[in-house]
Amino acid sequence: MATDEEFRDAVDRVPTLTQDPGNATKLRLYALYKQATEGDATGDRPGMLDFVARAKHDAWASARGMSAEDARTEYVETVRGLS
Repeated sequence: MATDEEFRDAVDRVPTLTQDPGNATKLRLYALYKQATEGDATGDRPGMLDFVARAKHDAWASARGMSAEDARTEYVETVRGLS
């Protein structure tokens, strides 16, 4: 389990990455962050012409049911793998 401090440190490290991790990884990090901080995805799925919002919502919804602790841990592990 990742501590709150480890999670905050990982969140702070993401903008300083020297290489772009790619869209799939960025969406996964987004989903894990939202799941860790807000819980399951809420609201309606954005329309098909709002590509970015729809991709973000779908990524977050893919983490539905994951505990905040598990989301924090996976987020930290993912960021460690990018360094």
